[in-house]
Amino acid sequence: MSDRPEMFEGADRIWMDGEFVDFEDAQTHVLTHALHYGTGVFEGVRCYDTEQGPAIFRWEEHLDRLYKSAKPYDLDIEFSKDELTEATTELIETEGFESCYIRPIVYYGFDSLGVSPKNCPTKTTIAAWPWGAYLGEEALEEGVDVMVSSWRKHASSQIPTNIKTTGLYVNSMLAGEEARRNGYTEAIVLNKEGNVAEGPGENIFMVRDGEIYTPGLAESILEGITRNTAITLAEEMGYTVHEEATISRGELYTADELFFTGTAAEVTPIRSVDDNEIGEGTKGPVTDDIQSAFFDVIESGDREEWFRYI
Repeated sequence: MSDRPEMFEGADRIWMDGEFVDFEDAQTHVLTHALHYGTGVFEGVRCYDTEQGPAIFRWEEHLDRLYKSAKPYDLDIEFSKDELTEATTELIETEGFESCYIRPIVYYGFDSLGVSPKNCPTKTTIAAWPWGAYLGEEALEEGVDVMVSSWRKHASSQIPTNIKTTGLYVNSMLAGEEARRNGYTEAIVLNKEGNVAEGPGENIFMVRDGEIYTPGLAESILEGITRNTAITLAEEMGYTVHEEATISRGELYTADELFFTGTAAEVTPIRSVDDNEIGEGTKGPVTDDIQSAFFDVIESGDREEWFRYI
């Protein structure tokens, strides 16, 4: 095995267009259309080691979003949802993963290199590898320090914001790296109106007077699947959730609690914004309730509608 980043140690095969190939052989041409123009869509999904064995969390919802994301770009996925499901479960089984991160990606491949992708083939790939907490294990308990980025989230009138497009994550990269250069763990991105949108790879929630607020779809956010999970769990516990909220930047500083949600970030508390301590500067009680409920579901695997068992 050749040298590779530690992150991918243990990943031996990748599924590409109907075939399993060795990790080192999973290559694409340097003149691939998606490399030059960001013309791809993708998903990030987790498989958890539950009490009932390895299980993919909310796979159907992620798969549905992948196919919906492909539509605006005329990406014709030649594989059925059942075929992608079979490929993914076989990949996890043969790699021997009990838990892992899964990355399906669909993109325009190599043919012409004009802006128009005409004649470029649609390529479909699925990779999986072990991946721990995105913002660090300690962040789940201690929370993270974040800053409001100077970069704004693009509007849905410019580029669709409700789908996961590869090229759009340049916006996320700029915001996140700005935060890290300034000593913060992560960023918060405002929309063009100056209201709170989301994190570079996370949705955001605010707690005030015992009620929960999260920016709505009109605020140029991605409709996150972990966001939906948190809303469902919170409402089941009796919390009032305002899921179409408009949140100003100033409200961040006076919030009782803030937290991120996302497939990679899971449920991560925010302890400060722009060096302003949030609440007591620790994980708040509402955040703790939602985080605990989330991990209880993940560990037990007992909500069949949310799991695809391997």
